[in-house]
Amino acid sequence: MRDGVVEIKPGRYRESFGRYYEDFVIGDIYEHRPGRTITDSDNIWFTLLTMNTHPAHFDYEYAKKTEFGKPLVCSPLTVALMVGMSVSDVSQKAVANLGWDDIRLTNPLFPGDTLYAESEVLEMRESKSRPEQGIVSIRTIGRNQHSAIVCTFNRKMLIWKRGFGPADD
Repeated sequence: MRDGVVEIKPGRYRESFGRYYEDFVIGDIYEHRPGRTITDSDNIWFTLLTMNTHPAHFDYEYAKKTEFGKPLVCSPLTVALMVGMSVSDVSQKAVANLGWDDIRLTNPLFPGDTLYAESEVLEMRESKSRPEQGIVSIRTIGRNQHSAIVCTFNRKMLIWKRGFGPADD
């Protein structure tokens, strides 16, 4: 594989995303791009889809009376976008997410803000029960367009080793 492309036979290439367990290095940081500008429609749609009835996310008149003076992005949307942004870098070759810990929402995010994320590899270990897989732990940080940290979390994933898994056909 080179630059996200695998030559599957002479002159024929297949795009490839993600990292195998062996490709991770503790301390490496992956900047997830592109960023994502969150629209008012994104926020309202996500809020109502998830049945979150708090008016601070979709009622402008209510939100004007809060300390923020405008609607807030629904916090699970922030987390979901950060996870989604990280997939091609850290979990495209995952068997499963094993959990999210220590989720912190440190600054507000508003419709119209652009979210950027990056992940640092914290720990790695081979699976004791699945020799063809390993466990990778990362810390993901989300920032707005002004570089203010808006969300952080730790995540553990079970990742295929090279030569195994459904992507190796």
